[in-house]
Amino acid sequence: MSFKSPKLFTAASLLAFCGLASAYTISGTVSDNDGKAIKGASVSLLKEDKTATTDDKGKFTIHEDEDVGIKTAFRNSVGYISINNGILSYSQSSTAPVQVKIYNFLGNQVFKKTLQGSGTYDLSKGLSAQGTYLAQVTVGNAKQNFKFTTNGEFSRSLGAQGANALMKDAQAGEAIRFAAEGFDTLTVPLGTLDTTLDVKLAKTVPPEPTFKFGYAIGNKPTPSKGCGTNSTLKKVKSVENGDQFQIRVGSDTRDYFITLPKNYDNKKPHKVLFALHCYGSRGEDFVHHKADYDHPTPYYGQQVLDKNGDYIFVSLDAVGGVWTKGQGDHDFFAQTLTTLNENYCIDTSRVFITGFSFGAMFSYSLMQDMQSRVRAAATYAVADYNIWLPEGNNMKNLPIAWMNVHGVNDGRCDYKRARDSALPRILKRNGKADADGNFTDASSEKPEEVRGNTGHVCYDFKNVDERFPVKWCSWPGDHQWTAHDTGNMGVGWNWEQTWVPEEVHKFFEQF
Repeated sequence: MSFKSPKLFTAASLLAFCGLASAYTISGTVSDNDGKAIKGASVSLLKEDKTATTDDKGKFTIHEDEDVGIKTAFRNSVGYISINNGILSYSQSSTAPVQVKIYNFLGNQVFKKTLQGSGTYDLSKGLSAQGTYLAQVTVGNAKQNFKFTTNGEFSRSLGAQGANALMKDAQAGEAIRFAAEGFDTLTVPLGTLDTTLDVKLAKTVPPEPTFKFGYAIGNKPTPSKGCGTNSTLKKVKSVENGDQFQIRVGSDTRDYFITLPKNYDNKKPHKVLFALHCYGSRGEDFVHHKADYDHPTPYYGQQVLDKNGDYIFVSLDAVGGVWTKGQGDHDFFAQTLTTLNENYCIDTSRVFITGFSFGAMFSYSLMQDMQSRVRAAATYAVADYNIWLPEGNNMKNLPIAWMNVHGVNDGRCDYKRARDSALPRILKRNGKADADGNFTDASSEKPEEVRGNTGHVCYDFKNVDERFPVKWCSWPGDHQWTAHDTGNMGVGWNWEQTWVPEEVHKFFEQF
């Protein structure tokens, strides 16, 4: 309600003004961080012991009218107050000062002024920010509210009794609390009981579960020692798409290659993918190579799929081109990973390995020895021979997430041997955890397989623990990793049509 002319509050009129009610109205909306209204949220005015519940639009109102008594009102009738174009006019018959307090709409007092006798005052004085405010003017013990904005628009605050409502002071320590199932509780301190609040509640993030072994799906990144520091590694040379480094492992000097994302950030934990080369290739071939069916794009086609620069890519070089060093090759991998931990910001809970043929054999060997450091492996044409594993008490009987792609007509790394021996060995450790957190045997489950001369089937095992998935992909091809749906080499064969990199990327990204 706008005030267009001064209005005199005589003793009689102020008596009627005070005798009606002292009141407050707190209203507003409650929504989530996306701006969606929260229905059924509980809103509690703590000191006043008043509550409300939000409607389907997230709106709430807490309101009170309180009789203050004629005798008290009469004693407080000391003068008049008026507003005209934002200018407060005041006059009184007593010697008590006129108090002006201004609050923002969170109820915080932002200005206070004491006035004497009679005169005028511009309510926008002392306010540096534009916006809507609440002015509380006290003449003696009588109070009156005015809502106003610094652009010159003034109106009287309305309660249940309209323009005749007086504000009830907030008690010391007053606050309003918002609570809703699935959201964090929010408490807002109040300096006034006449305000409008629009609040957002954050969804409650449950504590991350812990397990006897392994991580939850979607766990928070686990930063390495190198986060926040700059690498001290000295490269041997730069190569196309990466840098070459060396490390001493036992009596051997071993070569490895690192490709950082262009937007590498030493404060952001990056995932890591190790590419392990096949027989006849070298580590550098998977960093860069003229495109062919074994090297269509770097790192088994994974780098091109890393659209946001989330991965650090690494390629290791076998001695003499073959992974036959046993413990020495395992130490090479472990020492390189430790070097990465210390020099780069990596997510130690998301280290992945992938390889084809002999690289698949080495991957299969590593993933049964490095379960505490490797999250998942993807192999192409794994063979259940030519692998080295620690023996006796050093053998780690732990689960590992695994995906294998295999041509059913593979004559070099026999498909049936991989299916009937290598696969059940992993399934035996990957069954759903029991009440004690020990993993059970899921090796009785058999995969669905491709039939005919085209297409492919990727089977996700149902009886494994969801944190350690196993995916078995079969296709009607021979010994190659760039599987495609037109069958084996021959009419219609085109390695550029391979579906493998996309499937592997999705497998890794689920973690």
